Amino acid sequence: QVRLVESGGGLVQAGGSLSLSCAASGLAFSSYVMGWFRQAPGKEREFVAAISGSGSRTIYGNSVEGRFTASRDDENTLFLQMDNLKPEDTAVYHCAASTGLQYLTASYHSSEGHYRYWGQGTQVTVSS
Repeated sequence: QVRLVESGGGLVQAGGSLSLSCAASGLAFSSYVMGWFRQAPGKEREFVAAISGSGSRTIYGNSVEGRFTASRDDENTLFLQMDNLKPEDTAVYHCAASTGLQYLTASYHSSEGHYRYWGQGTQVTVSS
């Protein structure tokens, strides 16, 4: 059984930083492109970042590029370092595992429909 569990969310002031983690189990972690998505109240789920199975390649959503960094270890954990946070970054952040195309491709892996497994999410709140 695949399980993804996010942690690290919380309340931070604008300009601050947070680091999220996603612990994966029940899957061959290094074989999967992993992604981060977020959803704010009343809004659609938004692509944040994705990282290749090896961790050597990443892609980012336009609203976070240059401020957020996705990474992963060799075992079972995905990370999202968030710097220079803004109030508009407030959302529930979810990690997800893609079971389709194994080569990281922006047009494919920026779409939530290409991710099969999802975590429950962790709340990030940025105050102004």
